[in-house]
Amino acid sequence: MPDGSRADQSAIVVGVGARQGVGGALAHRLSREGMHVFIAGRTADRLEALATELRADGGVVTPVVTDTTSEEAVIALFDHVEKNGPPLELVAFNAGNNLWGSLLEMEADFFEDIWRVACFGGFLVGREAARRLVPIGRGSILFTGASASLRGKAQFAAFASAKAGLRMVVQSLAREVGPQGIHVAHVVIDGAVNGEVVRNKVPGIEDRFGSEGMLNVDAIAEAFWQLHLQHRTAWTQELDLRPFKENW
Repeated sequence: MPDGSRADQSAIVVGVGARQGVGGALAHRLSREGMHVFIAGRTADRLEALATELRADGGVVTPVVTDTTSEEAVIALFDHVEKNGPPLELVAFNAGNNLWGSLLEMEADFFEDIWRVACFGGFLVGREAARRLVPIGRGSILFTGASASLRGKAQFAAFASAKAGLRMVVQSLAREVGPQGIHVAHVVIDGAVNGEVVRNKVPGIEDRFGSEGMLNVDAIAEAFWQLHLQHRTAWTQELDLRPFKENW
């Protein structure tokens, strides 16, 4: 059963796939607090599977299939939450598509698709979250960043440009709505995440790094939650997370 007392609050997690991922772990953490968690992603089956798991633990979870690159879909998501849940308190944007390839051989559509998910989607979600939270003068809008938010490496021109662009969107949003009581923060995840996506994409990665050489998804989710709890006189705008073994 949820161990919190926030049944009168809603949270939205955008970019949810497997339970063993940042979005899934964050949905689990918020559900534990008793919040009504709306999970948004592109794949209905994955959303429903996670929702079923969290409901079995006593959580209140609503899956909403959402294309974060569609303005209409993002607005519809927030309208749905307003009509079907308690007041919104926290929004987390975790959508991204970490794909790589040679810039010389890269198709324009490939570059644009990555930007639309990781950067444009973040703009849409951040804007709609701020539009709903500013009138009530409280709440958190949190964004997942990556090593690529800070530096561009060979083969990562598309992803790095999108993540760096998202970081600037977040900074601008924080400066605009922070004085109005909205906590906007960017979490740089600097290292390999020990989740389903990375393990499937890079077979054997656990053997190479070891269990403590990769970021634990539940530990990441806890960091997001602690950001939300910060007192407004001591807000963090950017937090970087990495394993103690990470070379940075």
